[in-house]
Amino acid sequence: MQKLKMPMMGRALLALCLLFFVPGAHALEKTNRLGVGMTNQLKNNFPALSFKMQKSRSFAYGGMAGLSTSDKDGGYGVGIKLYRNIFDEPQLNFYMSGAGALIQNKIDGKSYSGFQFDLSFGSEFHFTGLNSLGFSIEFGVSANKKKDFVFETIGNNFLVAGIHFYL
Repeated sequence: MQKLKMPMMGRALLALCLLFFVPGAHALEKTNRLGVGMTNQLKNNFPALSFKMQKSRSFAYGGMAGLSTSDKDGGYGVGIKLYRNIFDEPQLNFYMSGAGALIQNKIDGKSYSGFQFDLSFGSEFHFTGLNSLGFSIEFGVSANKKKDFVFETIGNNFLVAGIHFYL
């Protein structure tokens, strides 16, 4: 039995033809869609409920709120976040964001109140076929105060930065 061999030029031509017949990929359209989910970005380490509202292709706003009623190490955190998309890919968008939050928690039974301001760059990605679920990763800087004032770098994987289900 003889193997059929396609010349190299024929393979290249076949690959080029296939590229023309593949449907175009575009970024997900999430304008006026509400995403609800979770984040762990608050510096009091309480998991927070989160929302993100995409107002246009380039702008979104969101919020987060976390609460613990523990007598020993409870507290709360509430904040807002603004997003500015800077680049779109088929299942991915890159953004910069700013967040501000009021935080309060107890450390060894003593209550501390403060604030948190974050500036970051990030990305939200979606798996093909699972477009309603967005996973975020972020990196940047944070200025926060609970017990002491701290300026620090941040790098948040999707379990910390957030997971949103878009309605």
